[in-house]
Amino acid sequence: MSPRLFYRTVAIAEAVTWTLLITGMLLKYVGNMGGLPVLIAGSIHGFVFITYALTAVLVGVNQRWSVKLIVFAVFTAIVPYATIPFDIWLDRNRKLEGIWRTTATDHPRDHTWVSKLLRWFLNHPKTLVTLFVVGIIVIMSAFLIVGPPGGWK
Repeated sequence: MSPRLFYRTVAIAEAVTWTLLITGMLLKYVGNMGGLPVLIAGSIHGFVFITYALTAVLVGVNQRWSVKLIVFAVFTAIVPYATIPFDIWLDRNRKLEGIWRTTATDHPRDHTWVSKLLRWFLNHPKTLVTLFVVGIIVIMSAFLIVGPPGGWK
């Protein structure tokens, strides 16, 4: 899967889960259905939000985005549906073109420790996927332990 397709798939999933979360909140607060709809939709959205954030970092490093652009990409997941127009902007500005950078080129950024680490992981996909999934689980677990603002209601 190309960086473009990987990023786009997760960006769309993130936007879709916003719809689930908003629907869950409507069911809780307008439909008086209790907290279960928000718990379920919020958990799904949280999982995909974390996946999107890690995807934005991975693709951003691969595509040689600036740190500001990577941070902004993660920020777009906080605003409902913002990942979609951001994805369109990235596409129009050719920020998603290319393949996974598994070998070094003459580009100066290819000789940084971050790029070397990225290439190592890209050349060891089982390790990358394992670390990616473990990262999602650890972050999600931490968020569940801390709990939502105001506690579980």
